[in-house]
Amino acid sequence: MVGPMGPTPRGPPAWEDRPDQEDPLEPTVPPPPGDARLTPFLMFEGRAREAIDLYVSSFDDGQVLSLRPWGPGGPGAPGTVEHAELVLAGQRVLCFDSPVPHALGFTPALSLYVACRDRAEIDRLFAALAEGGEVLMALDDRGFSDRFGWVNDRFGVSWQLNLDRADPDDGSAHG
Repeated sequence: MVGPMGPTPRGPPAWEDRPDQEDPLEPTVPPPPGDARLTPFLMFEGRAREAIDLYVSSFDDGQVLSLRPWGPGGPGAPGTVEHAELVLAGQRVLCFDSPVPHALGFTPALSLYVACRDRAEIDRLFAALAEGGEVLMALDDRGFSDRFGWVNDRFGVSWQLNLDRADPDDGSAHG
């Protein structure tokens, strides 16, 4: 296989059972070279600040790392978000307000998945994100999870919230 930087080694699929691994479900794909990483980038139309406020106030570790507003004479409406970087549930998330009107929107075909630590966290996040939005799946025991819910928030961003089955050995949820 040839990638943008030349030949790329190709090993067995990440899910393949390998006897040389302690955990056969551990991925066998090497990490990307350098500082490459996957980061969600959310595009709003004038409501990015409102979304940022909701997200940062809903997550225990929520914080704004940087926020640059569009200025006068720029392509975006002054005061709307040209670029913002957040941390939510330990994940870096980027967002901005598009200066160009468009018919694009968010879809549940791509959602942000949050592995919650406990029942209090999943209940709090679900309530905050569902307010003014659309519940796709109410919080419930789904067989694969003690508590799972799926919601489109009031901005259309889709969130899957999960509380894994408790570990019978220590009584805690694991992700």
